[in-house]
Amino acid sequence: MEIVGLPTPVFCGIDWAEDHHDIALVDAGGKQLAKLRISDDAAGFAQLTGLLAGHGDTEQAPIPVAIETSRGLLVARLRATGRQVFAINPLAVARYRDRHSVSRKKSDAVDAAALANILRVDMAAHRPLPADSELAQAVAVLARAQQDAVWDRGQAHNKLRSQLREFYPSVLTAFADKRDGLCSREARTILAAAPTPTAAAKLTRRRLQSLLRQAGRLRGIEAEADRLHEVFRREYLHQLPQVEAALGHQTSALLRQLDTACRNADQLEKAAAEAFEQHPDAPIIRSFPGLGSLTGARVLAEIGDDRTRFANAGSLKAYAGSAPVTRASGKSCVVMSRRVKNQRLAAVGYVWAFVSLTRSPGARAHYDRRKEAGDRHVAAQRNLFNRFMGMLFHCLQVGATYDETKAFPNQPPAEFSTEAA
Repeated sequence: MEIVGLPTPVFCGIDWAEDHHDIALVDAGGKQLAKLRISDDAAGFAQLTGLLAGHGDTEQAPIPVAIETSRGLLVARLRATGRQVFAINPLAVARYRDRHSVSRKKSDAVDAAALANILRVDMAAHRPLPADSELAQAVAVLARAQQDAVWDRGQAHNKLRSQLREFYPSVLTAFADKRDGLCSREARTILAAAPTPTAAAKLTRRRLQSLLRQAGRLRGIEAEADRLHEVFRREYLHQLPQVEAALGHQTSALLRQLDTACRNADQLEKAAAEAFEQHPDAPIIRSFPGLGSLTGARVLAEIGDDRTRFANAGSLKAYAGSAPVTRASGKSCVVMSRRVKNQRLAAVGYVWAFVSLTRSPGARAHYDRRKEAGDRHVAAQRNLFNRFMGMLFHCLQVGATYDETKAFPNQPPAEFSTEAA
């Protein structure tokens, strides 16, 4: 029974596409109030806001929207209006659609109505997109792009290394012990000058010294040039001359891909770190052992700065994938690692926990205690990451920096570096 004087709730579902979007509005009783197809441009967005306003949308009580993506200009503009936007998994939409029809019929308009009904029926079971600040969203873009660039760099490096194993073992030997391997500027500079083993064997000591300076080396140039000269002039197996020349051209192409990936990763790292340092949460996040500007930016990118996003520390731990999952049925009870999680946050969590072992006596003692209890290395690090996530949630909520004595009380003193990672 509708109470006179109170507005009837309205829910909006949007089935998005590349060039158009289907809109559906339903009321609290499930009655479809309107449906509309709009274009993917400013005019289409104006149509959408006009439709919402015509059905009671106000700045004080905006109509919530469900859509199958969390990205794109449409979502960005909807979030900018201050309304709740729910990104619904497409698999969930398919299950809801089957509740209303067993014929498996499907259309964009039907999907839009299904999305609206998801909010009408189960709005409390879904989480709206966080109300992150503009700076936090910018950090997220840069940090994720930098992480993607690192992955691209690794892929390009592996392709180049696989290619060199087929015909150019001398360059692999020359940089096998280097920290960055083929990704180092020295390796890339020398490969660009000598893309084949025959060309490398012809490099003189003076030419090698010049290439090392070109790569930015400042010390030990003559000794390194002598070492490389000796390595390149050793006896190796060779491909046929024409085949080697062809492989050299292919190597140059792969090297250009690696150069681009390396530059992208370096430039995005600088931009992400600079944006992160401007954020008010940066001092708190960076105060944790094992976190620096880049890793801190990756953490902020995934958790955001909306303090209402996670109800408690347990929710954050589950989102990060550090909290275990219990499967209990009858007499069976199994505790296992969480597979559904934020993969980016879980990836930086592994690095965070690993680096903290040399930065925090308490973290090291906690890790050792888990190992003694029977945990493997990965499980012990995940447990340590889980503890750090609980501490981070508390520190962000109260605005306090990390305190080793409170984080790991009653730990014996130890000699550790306290510098940030």
